[in-house]
Order: sequence, then structure tokens, then C-alpha cells
Amino acid sequence: MPTQPSQPSSAGASAPTLRRTLRARHLTMIAIGGSIGTGLFVASGATIAQAGPGGALAAYVLIGAMVYFLMTSLGELAAYMPVSGSFATYGARYVDEGFGFALGWNYWYNWAVTIAVELAAAQLVMQYWFPDTPGVLWSALFLGLMFALNAISVRGFGEAEYWCALVKVVTVVAFIGIGTLMIFGILRGDMAASHGLANLTTGDAPFVGGLPALIGVAMIAGFSFQGTELIGVAAGESADPAKNIPRAVRQVFWRILLFYVLAILIIGILIPYTDPSLLKSDVQTVGVSPFTLVFRHAGLAFAAGVMNAVILTAVLSAGNSGMYASTRMLYNLATEGRAPRVFARLTRNGVPLMALLATTAVGALCFLTSLFESKSVYLWLLNLSGMTGFIAWLGIAVSHYRFRKGFVAQGHDLDRLPYRSPFFPYGPIFAFGLCLVVTLGQNYQAFTSGKIDWVSVAATYIGIPIFLLIWLGYRIARKTRFVRYADMEFPALPARDAAVTRTAVPAAGE
Repeated sequence: MPTQPSQPSSAGASAPTLRRTLRARHLTMIAIGGSIGTGLFVASGATIAQAGPGGALAAYVLIGAMVYFLMTSLGELAAYMPVSGSFATYGARYVDEGFGFALGWNYWYNWAVTIAVELAAAQLVMQYWFPDTPGVLWSALFLGLMFALNAISVRGFGEAEYWCALVKVVTVVAFIGIGTLMIFGILRGDMAASHGLANLTTGDAPFVGGLPALIGVAMIAGFSFQGTELIGVAAGESADPAKNIPRAVRQVFWRILLFYVLAILIIGILIPYTDPSLLKSDVQTVGVSPFTLVFRHAGLAFAAGVMNAVILTAVLSAGNSGMYASTRMLYNLATEGRAPRVFARLTRNGVPLMALLATTAVGALCFLTSLFESKSVYLWLLNLSGMTGFIAWLGIAVSHYRFRKGFVAQGHDLDRLPYRSPFFPYGPIFAFGLCLVVTLGQNYQAFTSGKIDWVSVAATYIGIPIFLLIWLGYRIARKTRFVRYADMEFPALPARDAAVTRTAVPAAGE
């Protein structure tokens, strides 16, 4: 199997390489930036309205545990073998070459379409300030900005993502702080004194809607956590991945889970789940975002404007991350012979420019489908994109399980691993099972309404058969098979020994 060109055999190699310039702070914020977005700032209120504060909390804790297991699995793989293709490469090496091929192309497509989604959202956000300006102009401007940040260097992307994520983190911390002061009556907002903890027992609270509502919220929670796997994609350009990847894995999960759990708890205490404003979960309704509502009740009259700016930051951050992730995935597919070789070309700054151009073009074309005639094509693309995130998670769990089994079967010492997942084999098994349930339960209502809505079913689950067709088509065309444990290839040295590249990144421990 071709080796990853981002790991040159000598520091004097003349060919351009990916640059290992992403530090630990970049990795941490990249993962946070990929996970904290409009799902928390806007749609979190809808989860509470649907399942009550208790149901929403339970769903996020359950899905959070699943994501933690997935992150430890990915951390073990990425720290040992840091490549930009990440789980697509792991799937090809430790499951089946066709499996990795399908994972890579699906993930590239997922983030390319996500760029289009964020461009559409950005113009809606900008209408808050500039209602008379054509939205397509804002989308074009932001697409150009995302392209420029990714075209300059990986450091440009990393710094942009770091500061965008920092804005979101500061906002969440401020929200938690102000909400806590209101709950304890220290900050005399117009609701703190009158409600107390009564909203947790209002009506059917804390659990509303029973198990169906809990399942529905679990799906929303799963989408909210998507993006944490970006750490694996960025591993190929991380300085000292053997140390920084595990550190980021440990820090990111607890911070994200803490943010979500505390934020939902505060919203549930301060705003009754019956409040009709919580049912609105679109970027156009920033004025009734649960964050905006709480800030307003605290006496901050400018809350809507501030939150609109934060949501714009979240939208641009997601688009920026999507462009980076899809570009690196396409680049890696090309270096391993699973995409046209032209996409493996690098600039002198270590940027896969041709892959970036292709990704930008697809994102722009998908966005244009939302502007002309019926939006049905755009909605189908969006639904197809949404499923691939869960498929990527399933791929991580399967790849890690087989990686560890093969590693041990060949007699390798587990102490060679720079980072070892503490929950093997139960972690990846639990994550795989729960992720499969959430994936298959995306639109279970279509099967329980008496008459099956096949159009709705197809729109929701189209990503699964397409993934299987790509996988099986590759298997048939290339006559591949599942990789036997005895035939698996493992790097001769731990990843930390190959961490120095042309960029003269300091060695581990410096």
C-alpha cells in the first residue's frame, strides 16, 4: 500500500510536503470549533422543548459517552499513525481497502456539501444587519475568505479556527456564568426570582415525550457532536502527534460535554420547556435563541446582536473546517491511488491546492442548487451529507477494533502505542452499537405512522446504500477482501519517531 508522503524519510527531501505546524492549542480548538455551533446556540432549545430538560440532558450524556469512546479509539490510531486521510486510511489498512475507499469519498463529499450549507446559513445571518443586500454576495465573499485561509498555509487555517473557536468558547462560558448567577439569585434578572427550579418540574418535566422523544433528541445530539473527528484529519499536520493528539482527545471531550450539559441544564432551569420560543431552531430566529433569551432576561439589551455575531462566527468556522477536512481527505485519497493523482499536488507551502480548488467548486455548485428552481435537490444533498458523519464514526469504531486485534495477534507490544484507549474492546463495541441504533433510527417515525412514506425514507437513508454501493463496487472491481490480522501492516516505528519534517518542528519533549 502506498505510504503517506507527508512523512518524508529525511529532512532534506526536495518534494513539497504537508507541514506539521498545527500545535496542541490548534488541535484542541479545531475539535471544539467543529462541535460547538448552531446546534448549541440555536437548536438546543428545540431539544428541551421536545424531550424536556431531563430528556435532553440524558440524551446528550449518552451520546457524549459514545463520542468519548470514539475519540479514544481515534486517538489511539491517530497518535500511532498520523496521516491526513485518518480513518479512511485506517479503514483501508485494517478492515478492507474498499471500506477505506468508501469512507474517504463519503467523508469528502460530506464536508464539501457542508460548505454549501454554511454558505446558505451565512447569508441568512447577514440579513439581520443588511436586509436589503443580496445574500448571494455574502456567500461569495465568505467562500472566498474560506478559500484564502486554506490556500495560504495550514497555519492560516489553524489560526483562523483557533480564534473562531475561542469566540464560541468565551460565549458559552459567559452564558454558563450568567445563567448560574441568575439561578442562585445573585444576578437579579427578570425571571430568576420568580421561577427558581420550578421549571424542572413544570408539566411533564423533567422528561417529556417518553422514549420516542429521547431517541429523537439523541439523533440531534449526535449531529451536534459531529466534528470532533477533525482531530484525526489534522493529525497529519500536527507537531508531535504522539503527544498532542492524546492531549487534545482528553481535553476536547470533557470541555464539549461540559459545555453542552451545563448549557442545557441552565436553559432548562431558566426557561420552561413549554415556552414556544424554544421550538424555533433556525438561524433566522436568532432573536429567540435560548442563549439570546437568557441574556435578555439578565438585562443585556444587546443580546440579539451579540449572539448573531457569535452565530456568524460559528457558521464560518464550520465552513472553514469543512473546507480543510474535505481538502485533506481528497489529497490523501490521491496519494494512496484512490483519486486522480492531480489532487496530490502540493504548493511550496504544503497546501494541496488542486484538492482545495475541487472542494471549493463542489461546495459552490451545491450551494447554487439552493438558489434555483426547486430546492428538492439541495435538500437531498443535505440529507445525504448528514448520514455520512455517522458512517465515519462507525468506520472509526470498526477500524480501531480490528487494528488492536491485529496488533496483538502479530505479537506487538501494546506499550509501543503512544496512546492506548483504556476501554478496549468495550468502548468501540459500545460506540458501534449505539451509533448504529442512532443511524438507523434517523427517521423511525416514517415506519410507525401506518403508511410508510417512502420518499421521506429514501431522503433520510440514501447515504447508507450509496456508501455500500461504493464499497461493494470497489471490492468487485479490485477484487479486494477483508484484511486478515496476520496480513496487517504496522509502521516499523512509533509515530513520534517520524514527527520531524522539513519545517524543523521541535522534537518531542522540546
